[in-house]
Amino acid sequence: MSIRVLAAGWQTSVQDGGRRGLAALGVGASGAMDVVSRRLANILVGNGENAAALEITLRGPRLRFDADCVVALTGAALDGLPMWRPVAVRAGTDIAFGTMQRGAYAYLAVAGGIESETVLGSRSTDIVAGFNAALAAGDVLPILESSHIQHRDLWRRFHARPLTGDSGNRDVFPANWSLNPRSWFDLDLHNPIGVIEGAHFAQLNDAARRALFDSTFRVGGDSSRMGLRLHSAHLDLREAMELVSSGVVPGTLQLPPSGDPIVLMAEAPTCGGYPRIGHVIAVDLPRLAQRRPGDSVRFTPISLDEAQTRYLERERALLALARTIKDRLQ
Repeated sequence: MSIRVLAAGWQTSVQDGGRRGLAALGVGASGAMDVVSRRLANILVGNGENAAALEITLRGPRLRFDADCVVALTGAALDGLPMWRPVAVRAGTDIAFGTMQRGAYAYLAVAGGIESETVLGSRSTDIVAGFNAALAAGDVLPILESSHIQHRDLWRRFHARPLTGDSGNRDVFPANWSLNPRSWFDLDLHNPIGVIEGAHFAQLNDAARRALFDSTFRVGGDSSRMGLRLHSAHLDLREAMELVSSGVVPGTLQLPPSGDPIVLMAEAPTCGGYPRIGHVIAVDLPRLAQRRPGDSVRFTPISLDEAQTRYLERERALLALARTIKDRLQ
């Protein structure tokens, strides 16, 4: 059972829950840019939340499914499959995914999970570190056998309801229910991103401290899975600082000498020597990840207590949703 890559898209890679607990060895976590969308894709097909799925960037691939399978597509809107729901796909079906008009990342999960090479306990691609690689035409991705009997039941249930409409693809059978993406996926550029003050926030001069939360930044074209470089407001320190490199993680907001802040993302290094002026809160990091070059970003100050509360609320909501979907799949 496998997926064959006929065309790779702009940058499609395999991502799971990432490499955890290896920062002391200089190994970053990697994993999905939008962790919530990847987790929801897996939940929709009955996988464990950390199962490996495909991360699709800006322009999608063309894939051939060599066996009957159940899949789910979440994240930024992408032509090719109905989104935010389980979909049964017949063996031999070719699906060409389109180009995202808004947002940057979509996630395709397959019941059973993708069986790519495991490196240091994870199947995640880390392009900067050289762990695995983005997909290329001709790649074949084995799919692990699903342990859930309900997937075969899903196939039989969906078989009577092939996809109709403009696509005309009668080898695709979507469920008659879906998640409401508005509850989990926010592309409103007017909604600010929460930031906790960092260790060196007080070293910003008065104008820079005001500008961090009052200005509108733009995502630079040189942004990547390692970090988003933000332009517009030039931020200055009270005085130059010489720092010893120290630990950083995804979400750390660094200020290089250029004055253009950088938010570290999924492929963040494990240490850095730039001043750490803030940290994007965990619940807003997936929202920031979906910003593409040219998109606007505004920050709002958040306390550590509020950040922790919002994180726990999100995790409780995801757990409840996973239980509900598990019951529905059965």
